[in-house]
Amino acid sequence: MRTDIFARLDREPEPPKIEVPGMTRTRLALFGGTLAFYLAIVVAVLLSTWLVTLDWKIMLFRPYQQWPEIHGFLDYYVVLGQRGPTAVMVAAWLGWRSWRQHTLRPLLSLGAALLLLNVTVGAVKLGLGRLGPHYATQVGSAELFAGGDIFPSGHTANAVVTWGILAYLATTPRARRYLSALSAVVALGVGLTTVYIGTHWLSDVLLGWAAGLLILLALPWCESPIARAETLILSLRDRLREQLRARRRLVPSLPVATGGPRPAVYPQRPTGAEEPVREIIAVRSGRSAAARGEGRLAPPLTTPRAHTSHSAHAVRSERTPVTPAGSRRPPHSRPLTGG
Repeated sequence: MRTDIFARLDREPEPPKIEVPGMTRTRLALFGGTLAFYLAIVVAVLLSTWLVTLDWKIMLFRPYQQWPEIHGFLDYYVVLGQRGPTAVMVAAWLGWRSWRQHTLRPLLSLGAALLLLNVTVGAVKLGLGRLGPHYATQVGSAELFAGGDIFPSGHTANAVVTWGILAYLATTPRARRYLSALSAVVALGVGLTTVYIGTHWLSDVLLGWAAGLLILLALPWCESPIARAETLILSLRDRLREQLRARRRLVPSLPVATGGPRPAVYPQRPTGAEEPVREIIAVRSGRSAAARGEGRLAPPLTTPRAHTSHSAHAVRSERTPVTPAGSRRPPHSRPLTGG
């Protein structure tokens, strides 16, 4: 048994017992409070309240011009909120978790969370159509229904979901607390970075935080469909394995030398098929010997019709037709002579 630190990287002999989070009263209360906050942000922007005024003040302040020395670092840091790179990194980690623990739940949970994120956030983005700070047309306006797609902030919501799913899937309470704090810091930094660069309003970031948190809080409702999907996928995998094993048993395996040609496989003749041929040849050979003993020429040996059709035809074509003795002309009657 390994006792070093790398022993935890080995695959576990059997699936561990993992406690699946449920929709507790605390989680349900947090979900209701976050949903109310989400709706309040949407209403405040729709009515062009003080929140829209704050958006314009921050935009006109231009933080990227006030602190240009951190612009280069934040350009790289904001990548932690892009969907493509973060999804690949988190999927790689959760894929290793799935292999080690003999379960597809980590990958299926990530897929369900990203699906909910694309549907909910994408629908609100396209429905409200808000323009970003760099494309604003009228000072003080909410810039809604103008063909944009930045409300809520996709970077912020994606950072909350992709890094928060690690805390959701943690196997111990201690790891869950640490990962929750780390994911919150990352998501907070990504949202504020988009405001600093000028790609999002502050209200976009607030709504992105709420949208991502709603998805994480709603994941326990998806555990039952995730379990059914895992059972279906594993049963299909086992069925496919059985079919492949059955096909391998039907195909004969022949030893082949390294680098040599593979021997050809011919259909085998049933046992006993050559016995009639051997008996015919033996009888013919006996007759030939007897004929030679009597001084007569034995008739030519013939093989079975199925094997010597051409030879039989040749013997028959060389045979001389038998002509009857005498003339074929009809006898003529001689004339009678008178005497």
